[in-house]
Amino acid sequence: MAAPVGMRKVSGKLEFALDVPFPSSREASIALQSLSPDREPRKGGISKELTVSGSTLSVRWMADEARILRVSVGSFMDHLSLVLETMEMFGPPVPQ
Repeated sequence: MAAPVGMRKVSGKLEFALDVPFPSSREASIALQSLSPDREPRKGGISKELTVSGSTLSVRWMADEARILRVSVGSFMDHLSLVLETMEMFGPPVPQ
């Protein structure tokens, strides 16, 4: 289950962080590759950083406005849900 790290205001910007644990580092990497191509539709006002450490996918947003942050996090959660459902349907990844 995803665990929000928290939301705070940093230098006038809102920051939200989320850690998503996976059963393996391979699955976390697959999720990262699946979710990374999605860029934010706005040119300014928000940024998103995805990283993997071990079997945990970490996501960090920085936004100027709460509304923009809410929309971006909501959209990401929808995409993450689809990735998780797909991984569950096809089973664990084949070892390389």
